[in-house]
Amino acid sequence: MGDGDEAPGWPSLYNPNLEFFAIQHNPPRQPGATYLYHYNDIFSFTLYWTLIFYTPVFVFCGALAFLNVSFPPKHAYEPFPSSEEYPLVSLKLQPRARKPNERRSRATFALIVFLTFLAISVVGAVFGSTIMSLVVFGLFKAGKYNMST
Repeated sequence: MGDGDEAPGWPSLYNPNLEFFAIQHNPPRQPGATYLYHYNDIFSFTLYWTLIFYTPVFVFCGALAFLNVSFPPKHAYEPFPSSEEYPLVSLKLQPRARKPNERRSRATFALIVFLTFLAISVVGAVFGSTIMSLVVFGLFKAGKYNMST
């Protein structure tokens, strides 16, 4: 691919046979290989692969947090001491003030936790792929290398 050509289709996986074997006395661009030259192409490839490998970890952890909030662990039943050991005293109950978001259910809060994990994973993938693609693009341009997919 030349500088003016369009980007290869995704995923366009790298084929090491084209560049590792029989490379002596051949040009740096191998026939049949696909290369990335423009920053937008490098960023999109980096973003897609970062989303594929980075987001599932957060989705798994978010699912565990969702289940833990939805179904909290139960305490083991411990029998109480007999009434002779601890005398019972009648207590006057005061009406308690309402808590903020008292009507929000446990499932709603669990869904908010899961969506927060999902949003953090996508934002982290975008930031990480932006930084990584800028670094890789700069290094390959400075060294005048061809970046294969």
